[in-house]
Amino acid sequence: MKKEGHPDYHFITVVMTDGTEYQTRSTYGAEGERLVLDIDSKSHPAWTGGDGKMLDRGGRVSRFKDKFKGFV
Repeated sequence: MKKEGHPDYHFITVVMTDGTEYQTRSTYGAEGERLVLDIDSKSHPAWTGGDGKMLDRGGRVSRFKDKFKGFV
């Protein structure tokens, strides 16, 4: 196997949004670097079940309701 064909795989420190840290192996940066996350599973609504709102962009929901309001 060619040596130059694979990236360096080393330990880095990942910092979560609440400040907790853990070490993992990665190809990110250099040995010992810190990866500070802006969004993670502790803060993102996709994982926390945050306020999921149905957005009516361009009146699509309103037009649908108007079109089918008399339909049974």
